[in-house]
Amino acid sequence: MSLARQTRLAGLEPLQITPESNFINIGERTNVTGSAQFKKLILDGRYDEAVVVARQQVENGAQVIDVNMDEGMLDSEQAMVTFLNLMAAEPDIARVPVMVDSSKWTVIEAGLKCLQGKGIVNSISLKEGEAEFLRQARLVRRYGAAVVVMAFDEQGQADTLERKVDICSRAYGLLTREVGFPPEDIIFDPNVFAIATGIEEHDGYAVAFVDAARELKRRFPFSHISGGVSNVSFSFRGNEPVRQAIHVVFLYHAIRAGMDMGIVNAGALPLYDDLDADLRERVEDVVLNRRSDATERLLEIAGRYKGKKGEKKVEDLRWRERDVRDRLAHALVHGIDQYIETDTEEARMLSTRPLDVIEGPLMQGMNVVGDLFGAGKMFLPQVVKSARVMKKAVAYLLPYIEAEKLRTGEVGRTAGRIVLATVKGDVHDIGKNIVGVVLACNNFEVIDLGVMVPAQVILDRARAENADLVGLSGLITPSLEEMGHVAREMQRQGLAMPLLIGGATTSRAHTALKIGPHYQSPTVWVKDASRAVGVAQSLISVDLRDAFVAANAADYAEIRKRHSNRGDG
Repeated sequence: MSLARQTRLAGLEPLQITPESNFINIGERTNVTGSAQFKKLILDGRYDEAVVVARQQVENGAQVIDVNMDEGMLDSEQAMVTFLNLMAAEPDIARVPVMVDSSKWTVIEAGLKCLQGKGIVNSISLKEGEAEFLRQARLVRRYGAAVVVMAFDEQGQADTLERKVDICSRAYGLLTREVGFPPEDIIFDPNVFAIATGIEEHDGYAVAFVDAARELKRRFPFSHISGGVSNVSFSFRGNEPVRQAIHVVFLYHAIRAGMDMGIVNAGALPLYDDLDADLRERVEDVVLNRRSDATERLLEIAGRYKGKKGEKKVEDLRWRERDVRDRLAHALVHGIDQYIETDTEEARMLSTRPLDVIEGPLMQGMNVVGDLFGAGKMFLPQVVKSARVMKKAVAYLLPYIEAEKLRTGEVGRTAGRIVLATVKGDVHDIGKNIVGVVLACNNFEVIDLGVMVPAQVILDRARAENADLVGLSGLITPSLEEMGHVAREMQRQGLAMPLLIGGATTSRAHTALKIGPHYQSPTVWVKDASRAVGVAQSLISVDLRDAFVAANAADYAEIRKRHSNRGDG
């Protein structure tokens, strides 16, 4: 069986990029040309502190780390080698792929020799002609890396739609025909240039990028589109709120056109829907080049958003005046933990049981986060911040939940035993942890195996613990395949307990078509954490189980029938 044409990168752990993957965030803070803080650490030789910057990016949701050491006062090759070797010694950082970023080929090659797994070269181009382009491409291929191709040829950088598409198409032809480069390992960077500079020729730069992304994705569907997002707002440096607004609006349109990865500090971005309406409209005018006076109109209001030097930013606390349920949802969506314990306590005082706060407003807030993430209006680093706020709220409530169990005599009474795991290849545990808390609060005994759990470990523990249920979780698309593998192994090895499937990339249809058929016992898709208790209780209850399983089986049979009638493979 041949593997689907999908980009497969790796640090210590794999990163598979599929058409269903959300935008891939490439961390930008380990770059001496883009981060003054990181540059100072490297120039001062404080590499141990510089490694902390890389760790913070991974913890905040970067799926790839971009490392750039292009600085005139540095021995760039030595700095690249030193830093990559230090990163490689830290498993929590080394688990993600590395993008070796330099304008000097010698620095790139020095970096490639340090990489474990499969990284990305950023970048090669046709600026020195085809012979040098092919020489570098063959070396990248030999080192086993993917490659970013800049829209840059012998005449210079491409700034129009036509030139961007022509240069990238020419490069694609050379890479695939002459070098044998897999299309899925080619990443186009059609050049993100600054807009709103006051120079009329620059007004269409963002539109040219978006249109080029759309056309390149149409021509080369297996390849990817990337770019350095911060370049687009360079003319507003010093005014961070306006710059972030430009980044959000630019990404909103570029991602819809086909941009599927980018060097961006996504955790710092505001939400598209949260931008001030007047600011968003004027930024849209600039990004989409909708009117000739767009730059002047944005400049008119830009000063409103810029704080004076040394002045502390005044936090907008109007949301604190809302109902407590709305405040909790706002805190979760925006990753604000400052008031979460105060608001959680207020919600607890208004609830019959402390558990009602988790199952009510907190769960509703996380469902909003899930919807925004699914719609491409939130990025993974922002979801990670939301999960940390949720974790803090739950930690505050747990002593009250335990006290209530003592008071009602529910301590020691078990509703059932469930083994939970994030499957092999996936390090994300946001949803799984929330499900575990909610089930535990409803008297289920939860055996949480953590993340990256191989199928056999899950099966062995399920047997050893005499589990009533097994729950599998995953956030990334490759997890779907692994869940199917776990189901097949459960069937082959004779397990019979119900299997629960959940996570951002899972769906009722996928469970019915690709997982359920491999396992004869009940296999149930759980849409979100708020449904987990009801599903688990229905599967364990003697009175409810048969009807619940029959309804689920009928639902899946209908999905398979519709799928079969469409003639899909």
